[in-house]
Amino acid sequence: MIRLSVLYPRSDGATFDHDYYRNEHVPLACRTWGLDAAEVDTGLDGPYVAAVHFRFPSLEAMHEALAAEGTGAVQADVPNYTTITPVMQISEIAG
Repeated sequence: MIRLSVLYPRSDGATFDHDYYRNEHVPLACRTWGLDAAEVDTGLDGPYVAAVHFRFPSLEAMHEALAAEGTGAVQADVPNYTTITPVMQISEIAG
């Protein structure tokens, strides 16, 4: 199982609309990539203001999903909820 995490680092003066992110952006990504759900985090303390975690059955499935035609629309939606440049991490779920 593969986890794609998208993390939003805290920075002075940055904006982040959690409601839009949770209610509009993440569902758009899930629909585009054929996923049933994702885990959304609101950072209370630490280096990230928010994060989302998508699960894929394999690395190949993740790459195929990200190559979907609608991925450009997902990326273009980012300015609608934040001024933060996201950081991505791909992990193998070990346990």
